[in-house]
Amino acid sequence: MTRSGERAARVDSGAVAYEFKLPDLGEGLTEGEIARWLVSEGQEIAEDEPLVEIHTDKPTVEIPSPAAGKVARILVDEGEVVPVGTVLVVIGEANGHDGEAAVASQRRRERRLSGAVPEEQPRAEPAPVSETDTRVRATPLVRRLAQELGVELEGLEGTGPQGRVTDEDVRRAGQSLGQSQEGRRERLRGVRRLVAEHMTRAHREVPPVTWVEECDFGDVDLGRLVPLTLKAVAESLKEFPELNARLEGDEIAYLDRYDIGVAVQTEQGLVVPVVRGCDTAPVDELAREVERLADGARAGTLEPGELRGSTFTVTSAGKLGGLLTTPIVNHPEVAILSVGRVTDRPVVRDGSVVVRPVGHVSVTFDHRVIDGARASEFGLAVIRRLEDPTAHRLSKASASRPC
Repeated sequence: MTRSGERAARVDSGAVAYEFKLPDLGEGLTEGEIARWLVSEGQEIAEDEPLVEIHTDKPTVEIPSPAAGKVARILVDEGEVVPVGTVLVVIGEANGHDGEAAVASQRRRERRLSGAVPEEQPRAEPAPVSETDTRVRATPLVRRLAQELGVELEGLEGTGPQGRVTDEDVRRAGQSLGQSQEGRRERLRGVRRLVAEHMTRAHREVPPVTWVEECDFGDVDLGRLVPLTLKAVAESLKEFPELNARLEGDEIAYLDRYDIGVAVQTEQGLVVPVVRGCDTAPVDELAREVERLADGARAGTLEPGELRGSTFTVTSAGKLGGLLTTPIVNHPEVAILSVGRVTDRPVVRDGSVVVRPVGHVSVTFDHRVIDGARASEFGLAVIRRLEDPTAHRLSKASASRPC
């Protein structure tokens, strides 16, 4: 990690304070959620010791301290989502009014260096802080909650850092006003918050249609179902390129790579790591990569780049998948395929009733980009490849050979 977020300011006493900002963590991230502070105010910390955990777009990143010193002020509560460049913490000997003076001094210095304020130009002192602003410290989310519950922030005793009023403080005050809410309450945080935001956007922007058909998995090694499905999907996407695309403004971008996301359920929520090059990688290699990514997703150790850039998504809940599912498109993709639970069922083959392992294959697609007939043809192409191992080399016997 670079030290682009590290800032230092000297005060009259000679003490040094570091104003540490949320750094640019790469991969196009513009914001992060404070997952957990690993220090408390007044604590001494050494340079490069763990400082804070940040929830980004699904993985959690541990950020080390930029310098040694005393944690003077923690400025952002756990659970808050802030943009890159937001001051998170002040580290150094300065505290109280001196700490605030250090921060103000550094900001003036940055403006001088950028040319916004000439060195010779007298600088006005900051406007005095009102008594109310000094007494009431709360995030915009907490203030909105207080407004919804009719709670006056003035006079509340905050239990957060530096006396900051938390949402729990507001809820308790609301209960005392007879506005209690039923049930246990838990803030939407971390991966669950990101999933909620992503699904809400997908549901808002994508007009979805779901196609469903049965598939006979009698000749498929169910222990290798996911990698075999990835291979069948990648080969079928080459036939139907509109399902391996993006809608960008008034243009459809047809992608020439086949990097397929695989939905993995974890204790933190749904995570979708990406299996690269599914059209060229052998099934054995796909199986190893799926296992590695699934293990990393459950352990929370995947890199941000391993969770981005998919062109299509496959999901399968195995025995928990139900008879069929209607998955939500993983925006900005335009389609997703789901495999339901595979169980023995009576089916008709050559005029006779036989028992075969059957499951449903579902394809949800963005109807702005894909016509229903093409989505159906794509789904049937995937099923044909799974059901016809001789023609497509997806059988148990050949699953270990390169495809």
